[in-house]
Amino acid sequence: MDFASLIPEFGGLLWTIAAFVVALSVIVFVHEYGHYIVGRWSGIRAEVFSIGFGPVLLKRTDKHGTQWQVAALPFGGYVKFLGDASAASDKASDEFEEMDPETRRHTMHGAPLWARAATVAAGPVFNFILSILVFSAMILWEGTAKEPVEVGALKPMPAQVQALQPGDRILSVGGQAAEDYVGFFEVVRGLDVSETVSYEIERAGRQVSLDGPFPFPPMVDGLQPGSAAMDVGIEVGDVITAIDGTQITAFKQLQETVAASEGRAMKLNVWRDGEALEFVLAPRRVDVPNADGSFETRWLIGMTGGLFFTPATESPGVLEAVNYGVDQTWFIVKSSLSGLWHMVTGAISSCNLRGPIGIAETSGAAASQGASSFIWFIAVLSTAVGLLNLFPIPVLDGGHLAFHVYEAITGRPPSDNALRILMGIGLTLMLSLMVFAVTNDLFCP
Repeated sequence: MDFASLIPEFGGLLWTIAAFVVALSVIVFVHEYGHYIVGRWSGIRAEVFSIGFGPVLLKRTDKHGTQWQVAALPFGGYVKFLGDASAASDKASDEFEEMDPETRRHTMHGAPLWARAATVAAGPVFNFILSILVFSAMILWEGTAKEPVEVGALKPMPAQVQALQPGDRILSVGGQAAEDYVGFFEVVRGLDVSETVSYEIERAGRQVSLDGPFPFPPMVDGLQPGSAAMDVGIEVGDVITAIDGTQITAFKQLQETVAASEGRAMKLNVWRDGEALEFVLAPRRVDVPNADGSFETRWLIGMTGGLFFTPATESPGVLEAVNYGVDQTWFIVKSSLSGLWHMVTGAISSCNLRGPIGIAETSGAAASQGASSFIWFIAVLSTAVGLLNLFPIPVLDGGHLAFHVYEAITGRPPSDNALRILMGIGLTLMLSLMVFAVTNDLFCP
């Protein structure tokens, strides 16, 4: 065996595991901190705040008496409140019965219903807040495109007609007016594919007519983690010059060829910083969410296109950025629920449900594309974790909230025996789901 050949694979595995641990630790910390801080505000005392399980590696006790610790197995975390028998927040009956009324008030099980419900709900809510803040911060950092359409910077392209310059304002494309980005994209959708297109621009206060490249060239503007394109080594910035020997000049030619491929392998000729490369890859069937919550099955290779230039940007207002963050988070929630329903009804493949191996691979792929991609992935995963925890399954936060709703209606909590049975059922369901997801990770294409 050539052990030297295994070094790159081993390094990739370590990178994937490290990225997964970092992403999961951030999300778990935010989730558990939600439980902790709202519990503290509600008068519930936390004894332990742990990132990870098993042997404790680092620990310190704060002025509130909470032990903050990092444990050896970094695949989760928990907050143990006063009166809890374990990290699952089940009641330590003997210890609880011996407490005086004042001490009981500071336990999860002896606190008022509103305090317990708020503490439980805070975990998922903090996950959603993290997602909204990240999406909002990223749009504030990157900015939004100026109106009307203005060239910010030109992207590297193979030698061709390129007469536009940074700062040019595009007034028309192919003889059709483009007053804003909506109009610009509508015009571009109707353009016939050609190597050059006529532009009317405003430059230094003067209107100028010139020829430039097709607005959406076959350039890779983004890659889907774990996609066919990423797996074969295609990179952001690559320009696809030909498919199976046929030259292309527009990204939609690539889209049409992939859509009609039925999964057939194809050879792509690629231009990368002046170097000519070849890649062979096969499109994969993917269930893609639509804006209305429905799904559409397509053949995809996992790359997105963009303009031949980077648009000039401006900073949005804080409220606009927060609104964007809320919209993005809600889209993920809506798409996730819709996807789950479509899987249950058989409308889309159950292979869309991935487990820890699939999530770890996606973590590593996102991290390999840079900090921005990795942070975006953390925000998406945080929303998914918050949503999952709201499902009304015992052992999850949603199950505890369901118990609290029952208590609010009947005036008493479920009996200890009923809770033990329900928690056992919930644990069985979650373990079954985990086994199913890991099976998908191992055997789904």
